[in-house]
Amino acid sequence: MKYPLHFCMITTFYPPYHFGGDAMHIYRLSNALARRGHTVDVICDQDAYHVLHPDPPPGTFPNEPGVTLHALKSRAGFLSSLATQQTGMPYFKRKKIQTILDTHPPDVTHFHNVSLIGGPGVLFMGCGVKIYTTHEHWLVCPMHVLWKFNREACEERDCMRCQIQGKRPPQWWRYTRLLERAVKEIDLFLSPSRFTLERHLNWGGMKIPMRELPYYYNPPEGAEEVGAATVDTSGSVWPRRYFLFVGRLEKIKGVQNILPAFRKHTDADLLIAGEGDYGNELRSLAQGIENVHFLGRKNQAELTALYREAVALIVPSICYEVFGIIMIESFAHKTPVIAHHYGVLPEVVEQSGGGFTYKNEEELIDAMRLLQSDPEQRRRLGEQGYDCYQRKWSEPAHLEEYLKIVEELLANKAAA
Repeated sequence: MKYPLHFCMITTFYPPYHFGGDAMHIYRLSNALARRGHTVDVICDQDAYHVLHPDPPPGTFPNEPGVTLHALKSRAGFLSSLATQQTGMPYFKRKKIQTILDTHPPDVTHFHNVSLIGGPGVLFMGCGVKIYTTHEHWLVCPMHVLWKFNREACEERDCMRCQIQGKRPPQWWRYTRLLERAVKEIDLFLSPSRFTLERHLNWGGMKIPMRELPYYYNPPEGAEEVGAATVDTSGSVWPRRYFLFVGRLEKIKGVQNILPAFRKHTDADLLIAGEGDYGNELRSLAQGIENVHFLGRKNQAELTALYREAVALIVPSICYEVFGIIMIESFAHKTPVIAHHYGVLPEVVEQSGGGFTYKNEEELIDAMRLLQSDPEQRRRLGEQGYDCYQRKWSEPAHLEEYLKIVEELLANKAAA
């Protein structure tokens, strides 16, 4: 097999033009490959980012020397994104994408969130082995997240009304055979979890070759020595014992559902790290609950300290997450998790043995009280989560499995 390899990552969002989640995974993966001697072209879409965020992106994200970022921009601006959203084709970006691919043909073309960089039409482009990672449910859901009418998880399709109510233009290409033809271009689809894999194959009816490959988390440099056995608040980041939420402040993340529990459980605080469109509503709902505190957006170093000293991370999502990446961040710091028993979250807790799930407020409060009153139980669950993190969700574990998959696909293509 040819080695080192040249990869091309094609994605709508990539740091700094991103909103977290899948883009950070692509950033970590691209730079991890470069550190191992491979070269990577990353093609992302500035126009799509600025449709949602008109200001310059905050923060800097340095890439390894082997990573070349192509942040595409069109004079058409938001019309470029709209044209792709409507036609399912890389209408204004096709030539630029093709030029990059022709200049340095990849051994592996890896597609990620392509909804606005080119839609299903971009899957016809690229060469070598072609992989697609389902970071969202976009293949089976025009709204990406299987969240219906902005109020509940989707169990029965009503896509046209859902798009209109969600104030998004209906995607007419979804009523053609474009997606059916485009997915045949992909050699293998990767899913971050069994749950997401099954939603695509069973609920979504996708007829595609699909394999599970979980996300991974790489702690910030200098964070190898992880949390202590107990939470010591002397000289800590917070004066009281606390539980932690980390993530975007959106309705689908479910924070509104755990606020009432902290009216009853006053022996500890709830620290909420993150920002989002639902933030003002959450702050209004939390008025009068003195042990709930909004910290705003935090960088990785600040989050590391918060994870380490939390009694537990609470993950209250009420939507179909594709994976619980916040959970493995917590496990990387030996902090257990209390997760809503919904969607993919029980899968991650079950695999790790690193926490509890809850189905109602009473079970949530019981889990909080148990971990807060039993430091040995907290330590044991944190150790189990950390052990699973090292085996399944660390960078070495992920890269070994990812490159093994790539080698298999390249060998199969060569044999064919």
